[in-house]
Amino acid sequence: MKNYFDLKGHVAVVTGASTGLGLQMAKAFANQGANLVLLARRMNLLEQNAKDISEEYGVEVLPFACDITKTENVIEAVKATMDKFGRVDILVNNAGTGAVGNAEDITDEQFKHEMDIDLFGTFICSREFGKEMINAKYGRIINIASMYGLVGNMIVGSAPYHAAKGGVVNLTRALAAEWGKLGITVNSICPGYFYTDLTTETLDSDYFQAIAKRSIPMERYGHAGELDTCALFLASPMSTYVNGQNIAVDGGYTCV
Repeated sequence: MKNYFDLKGHVAVVTGASTGLGLQMAKAFANQGANLVLLARRMNLLEQNAKDISEEYGVEVLPFACDITKTENVIEAVKATMDKFGRVDILVNNAGTGAVGNAEDITDEQFKHEMDIDLFGTFICSREFGKEMINAKYGRIINIASMYGLVGNMIVGSAPYHAAKGGVVNLTRALAAEWGKLGITVNSICPGYFYTDLTTETLDSDYFQAIAKRSIPMERYGHAGELDTCALFLASPMSTYVNGQNIAVDGGYTCV
């Protein structure tokens, strides 16, 4: 029987891997046998995550402190990855932020900061790790965009986030079109609201529970693990003909 999600021997790089969805996806890859490179700014969290994952799943894990908005830092991360593993098969561009506020009150600095991390950082990592994938004639790039890269919202003002994630959606298409002939697929996942350590209190509030009942066909928010299988599908060496797609994992929020 074939395991279509088998990633044994593959190397997966995950940005924003200190907490939340990035850490969850990293564990899902490790569960399928992938060795990992965990990137984020907080080395203490990365080191603990690397230790825990290695002990639980028996894979090799490289933690590396990286600010994805700094090209020289990303280049250093690529070198560390290649020095340790000699290959990179999967890149998950998960690191991001979210400026909240009415559009008329958003500052230039807030807007630029959002673009630097969510959009420019995604491009820098794709470009630098993509060079190694081009050399190998194989790669799986998964950009974590957002359902708010596909639609607007009337819940909370976040114009910079919408703009940056909309950019990630079309950056995904552009890279897929350019690199598809080189054996590299580029796709994005557009998550809805998910429970994490940082969001649970907010999502469980009466206000957000009412929004879920009114706006999401499944009438709830995403739980831990419900993004993992989409990431595994796109990372699989079997997903050879899925390219340039933006998959909403949002309980149906964007279908109505």
